[in-house]
Amino acid sequence: MDANELLKKVRQIEIKTRGLSRDIFAGEYHSAFKGRGMTFSEVREYQFGDDVRSIDWNVTARFQKPYIKIFEEEREQTVMLLVDVSRSNDFASHNQLKRDIITEIAATLAFSAIQNNDKIGIIFFTDKIEKLIPPQKGKKHILYIIRELLEFQPKGHGTDIGQALQYLTNAIKKRCTTFLISDFFTQANYEDAAVIANRKHDLVAIHVYDERDKELPDVGLMKLRDAETGESMWVDTSSHKIRMMYRDYKVNCFLELQKAATRSGMDCVHIETQHDYVKALLQLFRRRGAKK
Repeated sequence: MDANELLKKVRQIEIKTRGLSRDIFAGEYHSAFKGRGMTFSEVREYQFGDDVRSIDWNVTARFQKPYIKIFEEEREQTVMLLVDVSRSNDFASHNQLKRDIITEIAATLAFSAIQNNDKIGIIFFTDKIEKLIPPQKGKKHILYIIRELLEFQPKGHGTDIGQALQYLTNAIKKRCTTFLISDFFTQANYEDAAVIANRKHDLVAIHVYDERDKELPDVGLMKLRDAETGESMWVDTSSHKIRMMYRDYKVNCFLELQKAATRSGMDCVHIETQHDYVKALLQLFRRRGAKK
């Protein structure tokens, strides 16, 4: 798209997702992704019922009466978006590509993060690490991320989630909340990488898929192109065997995600492109908030 189209598209996404994050997600996001650390705030005199373990013995000795330390939640966090930009996301059986939905979800999460005074960064990946945008604050930074989501042209062809999680674990030193957004079209095992990543960070998987990702329609001879390799072939979709092979592959991809989520303990939400992602994200936030 040319520069004017790009600016128009960025503006449309900004208006929609910024409004969602402000009007709908603000309180839910805060509850679901609270700061993990506690920082010292002040001391005050001991009152009946206070935890004696909080007594500041140095101040108590100085004033000859008990004082306790007061701590407050360390509110500022780092949020990372780990986004699959492989070609399989350039697909739609309805109005919006998976890539379009991924962009809107990422933008909504980014605006929710900065309204919560969090830093936001992003890692683009395929079967290789394509690009890292380090965490920062501010609207200008988010608009840059949205432009990259819309324009970025990957060099890789496949999807390597394990490598992306390993890179996240090694590259981001401070504990962060990470949203792994992908269609999860891979049967490669990434359980170990998910376990390690979720041990260091707070990992949330967002599975974006199209209804046609599940199975081939029975429409006879069809020319299909592999979005990730670019290869084309004629497929007889009237063949029950062919349709079952396709279905089994997609089922195995889904099972790999389920195994990784169960073993690592990461949260996971499934979002179909023709359904409302707002409802799915709200359910995720509320489920996490209820755990706090």
